[in-house]
Amino acid sequence: MVKSEDIGTAIKRLLPDAQVSVQDLNGGGDHLQVDVISSSFAGLSLIRQHQLVYEALKKELATEAIHALALNTSTPKENT
Repeated sequence: MVKSEDIGTAIKRLLPDAQVSVQDLNGGGDHLQVDVISSSFAGLSLIRQHQLVYEALKKELATEAIHALALNTSTPKENT
């Protein structure tokens, strides 16, 4: 089981400006919904955005501390 705070910390190491929201989907800590908003995603395909997050969580995914990951990524919305 991995803590939500640890997920946020791991992602912010790679994407320092990221806003990260983590939801435990089954109460066991290994099925997660993660939403990441970062200006680092600007101009990147959705696949590349997800690859960056997977890279940040590669240890947790490799050890199966995270068994299932539902991921949403986006850039910050501009206030106009």
